[in-house]
Amino acid sequence: MAKVQTHTFDAVIVGAGGAGLMAALYASKGANVAVLSKLYPTRSHTGAAQGGIGAALGNSEEDHWEWHAYDTVKGSDYLADQDAVDVLCKEAIDTVIELELMGLPFDRFPDGSISQRRFGGHTNNDTGKPVTRACHAADRTGHMILQTLYQQCIKNNVNFYDEFHVVDLIRVDDTVRGVVAIEIATGEFHIFHSKAVLFATGGWGRCWEVTSNAHSLTGDGPAICLRRGIPLEDMEFFQFHPTGIYKLGILITEGVRGEGGVLINGEGERFMAKPEYAPNIKDLASRDVVSRAIYLEVMAGRGINGKNYVHLDITPETVNRYFEEEGSERRIDRAYIEAKLPDIADFTRTYLGVDPVTEPMPVQPTAHYGMGGIPTDIDGCVVLDSSNKVLPGMYAAGETACVSVHGANRLGTNSLVDLVVFGRRTGVHMASFCQETALLPLPENAADEVMASFEAMLKTEKGIKPHELRKAMQTTMTANVSVFRTEETMSKAMKDLAELRADFQNVVVEDKGKQFNSDLLETWELGCLLELAEVTAVSALARPESRGAHARDDFPDRNDEEWLRHSFCHKEGDSYRLDYKPVTLGRYEPKPRVY
Repeated sequence: MAKVQTHTFDAVIVGAGGAGLMAALYASKGANVAVLSKLYPTRSHTGAAQGGIGAALGNSEEDHWEWHAYDTVKGSDYLADQDAVDVLCKEAIDTVIELELMGLPFDRFPDGSISQRRFGGHTNNDTGKPVTRACHAADRTGHMILQTLYQQCIKNNVNFYDEFHVVDLIRVDDTVRGVVAIEIATGEFHIFHSKAVLFATGGWGRCWEVTSNAHSLTGDGPAICLRRGIPLEDMEFFQFHPTGIYKLGILITEGVRGEGGVLINGEGERFMAKPEYAPNIKDLASRDVVSRAIYLEVMAGRGINGKNYVHLDITPETVNRYFEEEGSERRIDRAYIEAKLPDIADFTRTYLGVDPVTEPMPVQPTAHYGMGGIPTDIDGCVVLDSSNKVLPGMYAAGETACVSVHGANRLGTNSLVDLVVFGRRTGVHMASFCQETALLPLPENAADEVMASFEAMLKTEKGIKPHELRKAMQTTMTANVSVFRTEETMSKAMKDLAELRADFQNVVVEDKGKQFNSDLLETWELGCLLELAEVTAVSALARPESRGAHARDDFPDRNDEEWLRHSFCHKEGDSYRLDYKPVTLGRYEPKPRVY
């Protein structure tokens, strides 16, 4: 402990994306708050969210939060908890208006109100037709949210520790006492002693080969929680976004299809209109439906030039022809595309040499978003089991948490809604908790265990290289636990991952230095990814049905009678134990999906 510097705060927030910053802003109104981030805050992955944030403002046509709630529940394949969904959709309206009042530069309709666009899965519940619900700032909505919230946190004197990488949670029985972090610049360990801890560390898409996730999204928070006796919920459900840039995985926002873009196969067909896919809502079906459709078109030999991608076409010539065929008076041109989708146009020109105004974009499904994660209630309080026992002082929010509002498949725009709605609720609850709770003492040698694990990695001289393990993990997850799954493929993944976990004990870190040792930290991150990959495979193999993003060829039907329930995966030694709890229903009883 003499080697470790200790800092004391009421509340420690790990992660400076949308959820962490919103929580910090509200917690700081009643507590002394520190935000720890392994990145500079405005580089957090929230900045990559493009197309919009959903809220039933009704600025251009009739809309209601209840319609938003129904679309969310239906999109979740009825696995979302409907009490939490109501909170999400009802509070989305006030939260978006609050962001506007904070200074977020939303696009505007001519009358000055916040502009809204169509987005996949968002409908008028009376007609079944797409509805304009996604509030947007061009195609960089997440970036604007991040900048706005960071400015507000600076204004409120939130304490920031940038480039501090959290590597452990200090838990004593049913209490938390803080976290252990490495200062990246020096390699020194620090203890942050606190009454409350919030993890808002994002997702774990790097388990797969092709992903929209940044290199920093390595599942740190869920992995740390798993090691400290906190189960992970619904880890079998990982969303593949249908439109990632071919081979690179960089996201092409759903907003492209909201503005009229269409998916075209190698035979020139607008395939989403086929009866077996989504003849009513077509290209604006939910992400799981579109991803599977692309996969099936490719498997049937209808990819572009026989390859494993299709085209996303936003060229005015194509889009205006379809508008005309559908009786719409809408028309788009180059200026419209450049104004509404400037980042997408820049991405495709930079990375593909494709001008989306004149050429279609090559796209394929990309690992995008984890619906599961650290289990919480609607105030962000972490729960320890299927009976909803709360771990006092422990919180989670954002993609790293499972409330559950996304169920088996997240609706587009709801990630940003989730961040700000539950980030705000969590911050309010943390402030109240800190005001009512005394600071508990640190245990002796609180950082010794994690420090020893890092020392062991540095001492290993002969063994396997981290990049070899990472490649092998991503290969087996992509081949065996991807858009489609079977008992055979997932069993193969579990066997491979068990071997990789054993190999990880002999992983070699070549850089033995202390300052900015990215080799060491990325190796530790790889350990997190390996654990989460294994939990995903274990949870998926145990669910013999297809639901949302979890599609099994050997069990193609949804089984509400037996499997309308959430999974909880506990780590016990080197093995895993699964437990379950029922989904919270409400106004909407499960029914077959119709598009």
